[in-house]
Amino acid sequence: MARKLVIVESPTKSRTIGGYLGADYDVVSSVGHIRDLAERSDLPAELKKSDIGKFAIDIDGGFQPYYVVNSDKKKIVADIKKRLKEADELYLATDEDREGEAIAWHLLDVLKPKVPVKRLAFHEITREGISRALENPREVDMELVEAQEARRLLDRLYGYEVSPVLWRKIQSGLSAGRVQSVTLRLVVDRERERMAFQSAEYWDLKGTFTATEGKDAGRSFDARLTTVDGKRVATGKDFDDRGTRTNSKAVHVHAALAGALAAGLAEASFSVVGVDSRPYKRRPAAPFITSTLIQESSRKLRLGARQAMGVAQALYQKGYITYMRSDSPGLSGEAIRAARKQATALYGADAVAASPRVYASADSNAQEAHEAIRPAGDSFRTPDSLRAELTGDEFRMYEMIWKRTLASQMADAVGTTSTVRIGATTAAHHAVEFSASGTILTAPGFMALYEESRDKARYEEDETKVEKESRLPVLEQGQKVGAEGIEPLTHATTPPPRFTQGSMIKELEDRKLGRPSTYAAMVDVIIDKGYVRVEKQALVPTWLAFAMIRLLEEHFAWLIDYDFTADMEEDLDKIAGGHLSRIDWLSEFYFGSGEDEDGRGQGLKRLVEDLGDIDARANSTFEIGDGIALRVGKYGPYLEREVDGEKQTASVPDELAPDELTVAKAEELLQNQGGDERVLGTHPESGLEIVAKAGRFGPYVTEVLPEDAKGRPKTASLFKSMALETVTLDQALRLMSLPRVVGVDPATNEEITAQNGRFGPYLKKGTDSRTIESEQQLLDITLEEALAIYAQPKRGRGRAATPPLKEFGEDPTSGKPIVAKSGRFGDYITDGVTNVTIPKTETVESVTPERAIELLAEKRAKGPAKKPARRTAAKKPTTRKK
Repeated sequence: MARKLVIVESPTKSRTIGGYLGADYDVVSSVGHIRDLAERSDLPAELKKSDIGKFAIDIDGGFQPYYVVNSDKKKIVADIKKRLKEADELYLATDEDREGEAIAWHLLDVLKPKVPVKRLAFHEITREGISRALENPREVDMELVEAQEARRLLDRLYGYEVSPVLWRKIQSGLSAGRVQSVTLRLVVDRERERMAFQSAEYWDLKGTFTATEGKDAGRSFDARLTTVDGKRVATGKDFDDRGTRTNSKAVHVHAALAGALAAGLAEASFSVVGVDSRPYKRRPAAPFITSTLIQESSRKLRLGARQAMGVAQALYQKGYITYMRSDSPGLSGEAIRAARKQATALYGADAVAASPRVYASADSNAQEAHEAIRPAGDSFRTPDSLRAELTGDEFRMYEMIWKRTLASQMADAVGTTSTVRIGATTAAHHAVEFSASGTILTAPGFMALYEESRDKARYEEDETKVEKESRLPVLEQGQKVGAEGIEPLTHATTPPPRFTQGSMIKELEDRKLGRPSTYAAMVDVIIDKGYVRVEKQALVPTWLAFAMIRLLEEHFAWLIDYDFTADMEEDLDKIAGGHLSRIDWLSEFYFGSGEDEDGRGQGLKRLVEDLGDIDARANSTFEIGDGIALRVGKYGPYLEREVDGEKQTASVPDELAPDELTVAKAEELLQNQGGDERVLGTHPESGLEIVAKAGRFGPYVTEVLPEDAKGRPKTASLFKSMALETVTLDQALRLMSLPRVVGVDPATNEEITAQNGRFGPYLKKGTDSRTIESEQQLLDITLEEALAIYAQPKRGRGRAATPPLKEFGEDPTSGKPIVAKSGRFGDYITDGVTNVTIPKTETVESVTPERAIELLAEKRAKGPAKKPARRTAAKKPTTRKK
């Protein structure tokens, strides 16, 4: 029987598509890219010694790449080749973006099929979507492949030239990247703005007013002071970040004036001086694209960027939504009809827009996908119908996508916004006005189903809020109103808010830095590498990030210029469109053009060669003030100053944000040597003072040695159940007595000790170690209890096997089951052979089977250096692109 081989990049996608295609089709997964640029160890011996050996790119030969099949994909490639021998037709059905097109080309180049080949692009994995793709096959788009390859080669050149400079001058293991570094610069620049910020204080008045006549007599509402003597009262927006008022036409109400105005209004008569009414209309948001999906998932679902993309990818591969990497908000004709039909059935014809709404991207280069992210199919499944199939984040995200898609075709929300102005004259003859606004929706339109969330504005409290239903009493000009509770309110300008993962995605999109497919990865990588930490959803840079960005700004300025990075993205679009040569573009980037004056013309090669001396110590030193400097050291940031010829140092806690490190805080840290300190008492035998301190690795107790004493003081970390504020002298002495001799085993005459180690508390008898359940047992366990533990068969480190946290199915490389487990360093993924810690930005619940396979593959790729005996075997798959 004739067989057709279909290759996709995801195991879940292969199962879903296979279920639709039937027995005539053999659907297999490549599990992502099957090959990449070779590492130096993968190159033939003769190339390692050449210029090609540095990058695996023949720079002088027209930037030709040398590819090698990834070691963890050799088994997969062998299996695909075996299946291909039994097929009479090959379908390459990888994703429809640049990466997917590149995967298809690599498969074609490695497999070298002798049967007809067709390229399929599934925008949605439904029966209809698959049928449409089969009816419209095409060739591999080599211009898209060229664009992807240009990006990959440039990233290799950038990373391999710049990262080593960071290793030598700051810290080993650091990385620089075309989009990664500018993303980090955005976070650092925002923190610099916060550090330079100076707050300004401003005041206003708030009062409660009551209608005294008419049908709404007795109805009260709150209003705020808006004008004094005809001048608008200054709000936060009227001050710059140095605390200076920038609008001379606005009156700055200070504390004294606010108090005087409130006192002067105590006996004043208030009346309505104006009532304004205007139509209110709000249009629905466009259907989701990748960036807006991540932003809304952050606001509504509290998902990180990587988590959101993982959930979306799972929904796409299971056939519930269309392709999740899109920068076009447009909907197909079928989707528009489906959305309008379903909205009409659920909310009535009046709730749907009179004519179809057509959305277009503001970005002329939006071309990587053809449609917005929406529910899959020519008719949409309601969330309620999927409750048995989807749970947790997958259900919540599908519901959000479904609502937004339907809402995009619904009618505007319309109503009326009324503003009332209340006037009075103070005892000192100052004319003041208070105002309040309210909105009544006469037709909620799309807001009956969905309303887009928004990040809180910097001075949102100063704005007149428009609520869905916030009705003011009916008032007329000249009408008297009652007033009470006129009180001064103080406000202060606030520093620019830190980016969240969602707002960072929006910033990258607005600046055109990267592509939709890279946004989540860029935010994720700067978190995972420890350059940025997440605190209450905000991205907080470390001092290490400050040192990295300073070096890049001073010595690689044009490489991390925002406009330059955006121009690079535009150039990649030109390559994808066939309007720019990949070779010319790479040549200009690496060798330079010599035409411009901002440094770009010299090219990367010359820039690195002409770096000159970089003062590593100066680069990692930041002046705090009053002679105090912060230095970025091997073990973290620390403070340093010299007093009377003696150097003082103190560690800086990781949780202390850079903008919080003031001179006063630095003084406090230096006084306490990096943390709080409690004197617990005196050691009854040595007479030494015992103190409890907060250290970089947690709270601990230690003895205080005389200045002329030799040796190191005894120290001991507090148990997890103990607190720095409550630990006692007796507890400290017992902690410092560890390791403790429990007794002697009468059978072997060996001493048994209780010890606290890197992996937790344990017993030790000769070379036999056994884990014990709690730290408290270190102090309390008896010899009888210890002997009972040793009488048990050794089982791991003495613990019973625990069930996995989650199961993901079989790994395509090892063939073993993949599970999530909880370990001493946190939750991790394993197939029994390879272990990989779940990244900080993800949780066990958010990890999909595809993500688990990807994490294991990445860990294998980073594995130990290959043995010399295996190097020659790498020659065979090494391929030079024709």
